[in-house]
Amino acid sequence: MSDLATLQWQIEMGADEAIADEPIDRFKAPAPAPAAAPMRAAVTSAPAADRAATPVSRPAPSAPAIAAPAGAAAIASARALAEKATSIAELEAAVRAFDGCALKATATNTVFADGNPQAKVMLVGEAPGADEDRQGKPFVGVSGQLLDRMMKWIGLDRTSFYITNILFWRPPGNRQPTTAEIASCVPFVERHIALVRPQVLVLVGGTSAKTLLNTADGIIRLRGKWRELTIPGVDKPIPTLPTFHPAYLLRSPAQKRESWRDLLALKTQLTSLGNTVTNP
Repeated sequence: MSDLATLQWQIEMGADEAIADEPIDRFKAPAPAPAAAPMRAAVTSAPAADRAATPVSRPAPSAPAIAAPAGAAAIASARALAEKATSIAELEAAVRAFDGCALKATATNTVFADGNPQAKVMLVGEAPGADEDRQGKPFVGVSGQLLDRMMKWIGLDRTSFYITNILFWRPPGNRQPTTAEIASCVPFVERHIALVRPQVLVLVGGTSAKTLLNTADGIIRLRGKWRELTIPGVDKPIPTLPTFHPAYLLRSPAQKRESWRDLLALKTQLTSLGNTVTNP
């Protein structure tokens, strides 16, 4: 494999950040461990029961760049800020000012949304990747390019759909987000949907589908099945379709057939709601 191909493979696997100034030779024999200092007689002579009960003093951890409220406090703060937003612009400002998600401390940019907020179709993905973090827009990397091609197959582009993510900040190394990180962003996502009021909602990937549908089922079981999603502030349930994330399709191209079926179902739904969808 050429050096360029090896580098590309590493990027696709998520190794897109350097964490040390010099590479580590993991095949090199480790340096011998330093000899342990002799223990003081006062410690060794203490009875075992006394030693077990003695508290151990540890240095306090250094404070993160952004002090994030913990758990319920972060969710309550997010909900209060989201409810005050009466427009998408106000909601975006609230998200950018929010410090309750620890991911903000390690991200380069807040990734809010892209596309046409007046569109009838709204897509909710999972989390920003490296390209999205650099550019501050969702779905602009390789996965986003595939998504654009997929939507074009049924006559839609970013002037005719609107797109955001469950998370507004990139998890380091594209790791799976934690439950706390997701929970701190959900009030903003729900308010976002309420302000856009789409006719159809598409949940792109397992994280967004399981979160908004409040289920433990995986995306393989969820995809292709229409649901009626109730969102606070919206007077009626929204037809909602879970589907595979394009990043998954890049790893499992055989599943593109199922995604094509989902796209056809989306087109049929839009047509039944009175929307004209033309072929590309």
